[in-house]
Amino acid sequence: MTQNATLFENGAVDVLTFDLDGEVFAIEATLVQEVVDKAPETSVPGAPAFVDAVINFRGRIIPLADLRLAFSLDARDTSLDSRIIVIAHEMEGETTLIGLRADKVYEVTTLNEAATEAPPRIGLRWRQDFVQCLAKRDDDIIVVPDLAAIFAARGQPRAGATVTPLSTH
Repeated sequence: MTQNATLFENGAVDVLTFDLDGEVFAIEATLVQEVVDKAPETSVPGAPAFVDAVINFRGRIIPLADLRLAFSLDARDTSLDSRIIVIAHEMEGETTLIGLRADKVYEVTTLNEAATEAPPRIGLRWRQDFVQCLAKRDDDIIVVPDLAAIFAARGQPRAGATVTPLSTH
């Protein structure tokens, strides 16, 4: 079964659309736990730039990922429209809450499988394996990222980084 067949089990899927650097992205709505306003971030020394901070989400400390970096887009300061999309993502057999930075969150909408295509092999400025599919809606192209591939590739610590245990003093 292909990724699209899994995503579009019934021929359509509800997604949350959001903006990253002027591009429209979408993630499956069932993954979304909540969309929250900007929250205070705590930097994590030695963590990969892609997930270099954590936030307090309803009493739980969760990693904060920046999909802009996975797609080689410029990092950007937050604005009044910036949001954090908290998702439940399956990693290594365990469901993990992760915050995703978004420049703006639009809406929940339905994507039809018939309006999607695989990412082209050439001409795409992003890693092809990071894109599950491209969807056409009116005159827009919506990028559906492959979160599993992104987190597997980008969630690795930087070479030479060491983890220092927290002091108990």
